[in-house]
Amino acid sequence: IAEQLGLNRALPIQYAEWLWRMLRGDWGLSYRDQQPVLHIIGSHIGATLELMLTSTLLAMLLGAWIGILGAIKRYSLFDSLATIGAMIALSIPTFWFGLVVIYVFSVGLGWLPSGNRYTIGDGSFLNQIHHLIGPCIVLALVSTAVWSRYMRSSMLEVVNQDYIRTARAKGLPERSVLLRHAFRNALLPMITITGLHVPTLLSGALVTETVFTWPGMGRLFLDSISYRDYPVVMGILMFTAVLVLLGSLIADLLYGIADPRIARNG
Repeated sequence: IAEQLGLNRALPIQYAEWLWRMLRGDWGLSYRDQQPVLHIIGSHIGATLELMLTSTLLAMLLGAWIGILGAIKRYSLFDSLATIGAMIALSIPTFWFGLVVIYVFSVGLGWLPSGNRYTIGDGSFLNQIHHLIGPCIVLALVSTAVWSRYMRSSMLEVVNQDYIRTARAKGLPERSVLLRHAFRNALLPMITITGLHVPTLLSGALVTETVFTWPGMGRLFLDSISYRDYPVVMGILMFTAVLVLLGSLIADLLYGIADPRIARNG
């Protein structure tokens, strides 16, 4: 067995061989299913990306809206309620909030399914959207709170700049001043948070997928740990590292779109 698995070689050689196989796409076989690890991850990554992208979009829209209104109506009742709500959202454990959503909207009201990606025998688009609502809300909770706070702080910093006063002095409509001038410059810190928020989304997806029995990488990761399926665990960790690097790369590219001066200065 040691010869077959290469355990009798030196550790640096074992690591070099493993890394070379990973780069070639040979991620090994699952101990449990005896299937290629890359194939198993590929069959689950779609569900995780679907959940992450929809929750990110929802959190960005809500967070930007709440943050902008909070900055415009500083110290108002809305701003105070948004601040309190953000603090509560950051304090709520994801698994507990997921159970509350299931108990209230699935068991109590019957509005949402309690789990899975779609109903067996009905894989229509609307059915999948119906199943996506619950886990999407749960995963977007913390992100919405974080983005709303950062957007509020960034907008407050931008609206006090001289060029905003100049735009107002020229008689531009307040909406144009906020959306065309202030909002675009306030996006830069938000882009940074988006790139750094990928690990948080992945960890949140792990808990959310477990609570809602969502067939994604998070649930696969926990199942693989339970079965001690180490090749799958290592493959998921490697894939997670790639996603984090891609998130940082996309954030760098978005900098140039949001602020062309960054692209010109290299």
